[in-house]
Amino acid sequence: MESCTTRRGCGKPPRRSSEGRPHLVKRFAGRIAHAAFVLWAVATLTFLLFRLMPGDPTLNFLSDSFSEEMRADLLESFGLDKPLPEQYLIYLGSLLQGDLGVSFLQKRPVLDILLAALPNTAALTITALVIAYAFGIIAGAFLAFARGTVTEGIAIPAALITRAAPEFWLGMLLLSWLSFAWGIFPSAGANVAGSEFTSEWARLTSADFLWHLILPALTLALYLQGLPLLLMRATMLEVLNDEFIVMARMKGLSRWAIVMRHAARNALLPVATAFALGLGSSFGGNVVIETVFSWPGLGRVLVSAVQGADYPLAQGAFIMIAAVLVLMNMVADLLYAWLDPRVSVGARR
Repeated sequence: MESCTTRRGCGKPPRRSSEGRPHLVKRFAGRIAHAAFVLWAVATLTFLLFRLMPGDPTLNFLSDSFSEEMRADLLESFGLDKPLPEQYLIYLGSLLQGDLGVSFLQKRPVLDILLAALPNTAALTITALVIAYAFGIIAGAFLAFARGTVTEGIAIPAALITRAAPEFWLGMLLLSWLSFAWGIFPSAGANVAGSEFTSEWARLTSADFLWHLILPALTLALYLQGLPLLLMRATMLEVLNDEFIVMARMKGLSRWAIVMRHAARNALLPVATAFALGLGSSFGGNVVIETVFSWPGLGRVLVSAVQGADYPLAQGAFIMIAAVLVLMNMVADLLYAWLDPRVSVGARR
């Protein structure tokens, strides 16, 4: 009779290896620590930046009739009369409690102002990215298969031009044509002045908001589409030389089946990670688009806060944008490791 030592498992189920679990936990903990350090660095830099800038925030409130005592009381009410290290410690303690302070100009909590502008920025960013990456993936896959043709010779320079052109130039060009000259789309804002809605969701899904969204979203998508298009094309050119593509051609599969069902699926990995990174960077990179189209988002709030020396509002906007960017970078890193197990295995080794 065969002994238990020579038989595999002796009828018991094999033990499941847990080698990867500690590595994933360690990887996630490392990303959290890295994100916390980056946010602390951003918070510290923004704190110092706005206090070292020339200008006095009390000038927005003072007039010739104000005395020095009134100015001192105003500085005390804002907490600007304390030494800089003490201001910094109070600032960090408030951040840890989720308190971003009160706006100098609007006399409202900074968090309320930013949360009111966040849905507009999120709607603009997500809509533009979906349009840009959907078009870029399809066009990049097609151009990879049409390499060396006249179509590729026209499309690649066009994608490079739109990617290299300044955002404000693209926005002003589309505004002059589609809004001022032809009157197709509204030129500014997110809603018609005086519009009232029962809820924020009703406003974001209203025809009025979507109509105002089209032109700035198309402008941003036109600027962003160059990256996924060129990235998809470059990755597809590598995939089309792999052995499984040669086998698919030998089987007599159609060109569409080879490109979309086989090559494109294997070329989407870097594009998917670029989408997550683009989502984070676009939240902070929409300042130009939001300014050109007077779009009431985080970018416009940030510009108005810097111009008015509104320290708490500017600091809060920077920190919120940085938090979204850090979060999307962490998501992209974990997504890449999940989509391509070789990344996790290589890091473990």
